[in-house]
Amino acid sequence: MIAFLEGKIILKKEKFVIVEVAGVGYKVFVSAQTLFKLPASAEASAGKPEIDHVKLFIYHETKEDKSDLYGFLNYEEQEFFETLMDIRGVGPRSALDISALGSLDKIKDRILKQDEKIFEGIPGIGSKKAMTIILELTGKINILGQKKTSGDEAESALVQLGFTKQQAKDALSRVPSSVKDSEDRIKQALKNLGR
Repeated sequence: MIAFLEGKIILKKEKFVIVEVAGVGYKVFVSAQTLFKLPASAEASAGKPEIDHVKLFIYHETKEDKSDLYGFLNYEEQEFFETLMDIRGVGPRSALDISALGSLDKIKDRILKQDEKIFEGIPGIGSKKAMTIILELTGKINILGQKKTSGDEAESALVQLGFTKQQAKDALSRVPSSVKDSEDRIKQALKNLGR
């Protein structure tokens, strides 16, 4: 399974890009939102590698008769896409259309507010299906949010270094809230722990 691609954009079309990686071209379907953020193609950028270079997280859908790639600028977008794909009746194209409705935070916010108008204009999603999607997504978004808040990267690193979970929590609680970077938080916590 392909999970990540890094290379240059050879071609940009309305719904997909072709990314060249080590001499092989991969057709990757992307949302309109992602397409807008991607750099120009190699042809349009006159071959300047810093302009046409791209990194995409990939959802690789394989079926008996096809193998399609869907690209995302970050893992959070890919995770949201996969969450959408778990909903009965939502296929990859609908999931891409939904993910193109705006920023991830904006979409999640509107879903949590039960705003069924968010899906207006997406082919195949009427008001009944919109409510089904909203109901299923509300629970899933809350679960994703809980995972994020409970999974402190700095805390995990300290536990791996041999400290107990409680020692890690105590040391991190004494790190100023202005320190956001995980690496810096770990360093400060180690000082608090006398290392």
